Amino acid sequence: MNKAILTLAFAVLFVLNAPAQLLYKITGNQLASPSYVLGTYHFAKVSFVDSIPGMRAAMDATGQVFGELDMADEMNPANIQKMQQAMMLPEGTTLQSLLTADEMTRLNAFMKDLLGADMTHPMIAQQMGRMTPEALQTQFTLLTFLKRHPGFDVQHQFDSYFQEEAARQGKPVGGFETMDFQIETLFKGRTLERQKQMLMCLVDNREFMELMSDEIVNAFYSQNLEAISKALNEKMGGQCDNTPEEENRLIYDRNANWLKQMPAIMADKPTLFVVGAAHLPGERGVLQLLRHAGYEVEGVK
Repeated sequence: MNKAILTLAFAVLFVLNAPAQLLYKITGNQLASPSYVLGTYHFAKVSFVDSIPGMRAAMDATGQVFGELDMADEMNPANIQKMQQAMMLPEGTTLQSLLTADEMTRLNAFMKDLLGADMTHPMIAQQMGRMTPEALQTQFTLLTFLKRHPGFDVQHQFDSYFQEEAARQGKPVGGFETMDFQIETLFKGRTLERQKQMLMCLVDNREFMELMSDEIVNAFYSQNLEAISKALNEKMGGQCDNTPEEENRLIYDRNANWLKQMPAIMADKPTLFVVGAAHLPGERGVLQLLRHAGYEVEGVK
């Protein structure tokens, strides 16, 4: 077991005794009523909602829900088409033309173990051979999780539950970002060469990636933001680690942009903000940025 994996193994044990907090109340700075921010994990079970202290009360006390994206936009047919196009390689380019023969061999071995088939199968090659490395990495991450956690309901996700419940109650729903922004950030922010590097990092380090995923799951269900942050920031060394520029694009620049929007949103009506848990902790996380902006932020117990 290498040093990075050993570190993660000890971190899993740390989770069990850590403080539990995913939901935070926002007050002060002339807010007429409290707002709330919840850290989520997209692979969590919807039933976990009732395990979060004060969650139902916060949902009842707020007049609208804001997420990273308005989920209704995600289901818009035009946006679905944009996403599908963003996940495909440029015309005339295939995955086989991007990867070396040795990289294809390693990828096929990974896929054979995960899917029971690889790119030598005509149907798999047709479906996946023209996907970008970024899109493939996303698909493999989901499929790996489903294989290790059977019974997860892809159609009813924790992230979207809160917007769906707000809509059911007739409350407004909004998003910080547009679908176009998320497509550019999540699927087009890296060059194809860099995407290929990160895909091969997943292929070549499956044990590490699976252990990190397990740690994040355990940390989330223990409601421990510190442990989630620790797992996400575990370094392997070399090209497999996010660069500072990539971390800024994926996390910190977005946090700062959300903070520009939150004061007006909260002033309009008490709001439940629902964003990925990785965006909350740290000096540049949403919680600390809110404090720097003059708000009081405390965990709901």
